[in-house]
Amino acid sequence: MSNHQKDQRAVDNIRVLSGAMVEKAKSGHPGGAMGGADYIHILYSEFLKFDPDDTRWPFRDRFFLDPGHMSPMLYSQLYLLGNYAKEDIANFRQWGSVTPGHPEVDVERGVENTSGPLGQGHAMGAGAALAAKFLGAKFGGWMNHKVYAFISDGGIQEEISQGVGRIAGYLKLNNLIMFYDSNDVQLSTYTNEVTAEDTAKKYEAWGWKVVSIDGNDHDQIRKALTEANAETEKPFLIIGKTIMGKGCKDADGNPYEGQSELHGKPIGATKASYEKTIEGLGGSLEDPFVIFPDVAETYQEILTRKRAEVKAEKAKEAEWRAANPELSAKLDHFLTGKIPADIDFSAIPQKANVASRDASAAVMGYLAGKVENLIVASADLANSDKTDGYLKNVKAFTPGEFDANFLHAGVCEFSMAAMANGMALHGGVIPVVGTFFIFSDYQKPAYRLSSLMELPVIYLWTHDAFRVGEDGPTHQPIEQEAQLRLMEQLKNHKGKRSMLALRPADTAETTVAWKMALENTETPTGLILSRQGITDVPSNGDRYQDALQAEKGAYVVKSSADAAVTLLANGSEVSTLVEAAALLEKDGINVNIVSVISEGLFRDQPADYQRSVLDSSKPVFGLTAGLPVTLAQLVGANGTVFGLDHFGYSAPAGVLDEKFGFTGAQVYGEVKKYLGK
Repeated sequence: MSNHQKDQRAVDNIRVLSGAMVEKAKSGHPGGAMGGADYIHILYSEFLKFDPDDTRWPFRDRFFLDPGHMSPMLYSQLYLLGNYAKEDIANFRQWGSVTPGHPEVDVERGVENTSGPLGQGHAMGAGAALAAKFLGAKFGGWMNHKVYAFISDGGIQEEISQGVGRIAGYLKLNNLIMFYDSNDVQLSTYTNEVTAEDTAKKYEAWGWKVVSIDGNDHDQIRKALTEANAETEKPFLIIGKTIMGKGCKDADGNPYEGQSELHGKPIGATKASYEKTIEGLGGSLEDPFVIFPDVAETYQEILTRKRAEVKAEKAKEAEWRAANPELSAKLDHFLTGKIPADIDFSAIPQKANVASRDASAAVMGYLAGKVENLIVASADLANSDKTDGYLKNVKAFTPGEFDANFLHAGVCEFSMAAMANGMALHGGVIPVVGTFFIFSDYQKPAYRLSSLMELPVIYLWTHDAFRVGEDGPTHQPIEQEAQLRLMEQLKNHKGKRSMLALRPADTAETTVAWKMALENTETPTGLILSRQGITDVPSNGDRYQDALQAEKGAYVVKSSADAAVTLLANGSEVSTLVEAAALLEKDGINVNIVSVISEGLFRDQPADYQRSVLDSSKPVFGLTAGLPVTLAQLVGANGTVFGLDHFGYSAPAGVLDEKFGFTGAQVYGEVKKYLGK
């Protein structure tokens, strides 16, 4: 059998498997998977560098799938490599299966990313490519590896593709190779009914090298991938014109390809014939999930070759490690995802009574040069979100220069966040993304995937409340914190809270919040920081030591043995409660004050601790600059929350405090009203 015949048999096997998986599940997307089979086989068999016996090898090439609905293609390919069992493929989309409808990150089986929401997969690929470049600049070219992204018409149309395309082209990420599966078909229509753009010219304008090929022609795929691997200046886009549902036949045995209905229906539910299609591709209707014997033999040869290639690569790595023991140890530490053990957060100098964004800048300034694998990005707001506290001490990435630690992402909050997910998936770096809290709305799809994938991305959000002031309601967060608290309630697949959201009350808590964020390697963390100055919480001793209690989510910052009420808040509202408490005490009303930096974390503490902080036998008054629901579960059925139930207005922050009832004197009045005094 010729090599061409071997390739064709392997590709047909992928098509049979893809069609059969969807048919048995009675749901899914067979057409795209069948059309993309040629590319994925040539890529994995001839170009992708990986270790068949160590899927977590840090310096492997990566494959990032963007159209998660094409999962049958990926699962089938990985099945041929031995990463899945036959029953895994047969149980596609079923309860308890390791082959869910859209891929979920599973590095042990070769799935590099969770995908489904179109556009995010290739963004993760770009982020991974940047992480790879960063590590290569730090430790040498011996570790160079490629990132292959696979995108569909839908991903190209998603707005996120503009941010990713621009950043990758500008930075000259020449280790990023993307295949655009251009089959002219969408789920409910055809692409010529929704767009007339010239995609090649668009990417060329962003600085990419672009070639267009027949995406079902093996020789053209091979030539394009060879050229892409030789490219030294630019990211590379291969536009492959493929055929939706390639190999499908109707009941008469005639080709039935390129049809929109083949996108999202089992073959048997279309005008195509499932039986004729499987038979025409050389499959067995009695056993459609079998690997063809000759294909199994071909893939054993491929795996033998891959092992030899990786052995040579690992020999280079061993030689470098032997010659560079200190750098080798540093690299290994980078790959753990942990910060150095000698970071002393208590030693970070902080000015008194400053905005928590400024306190955050002081922390980042301290971390610069100490946590060397920190990559901080900002969406054109470095001087406002104060990530420039880090930038002033490090270098920013520039075209072709990757020995840096700061990314000027431009105005693309979503793209930036999705790329950070890719950095975290790649490993070896700790990504931080900064913007205004109001623009967390742009990032919701990305931080939801961060949460689902359990990625330690740090989201830094400043300008956290209506005290943004004159910029008005478009820039004043009201409901955003409540949204984050919902993510804290949502459990990930390990049964843990999917996100850690931290809104610190003052400078000391901001330092502690950064400590918590950097030590949290299991979920994303959101840091919610103020624009305006905050009066530091009073302390009878070391305020930083007091603030370390925030690591339990909530703690008492002011205690009275005969307290008539517990006052509860987070962020800058805590200092407002301190002002109100002074007035209440003049009236003989003693209070406890509780700072709740994270409700989710607090609820994970032992019940005895929770009761020691929040005494349910006493009235509880909550204060929030957001929606009252933000604190509703904390105050309980007999408590009350004073917050906002309306959009903000444009005016100076001090005026808004007064108009909305957030001065110490006004809160004092609200507490008395609640107590009936």
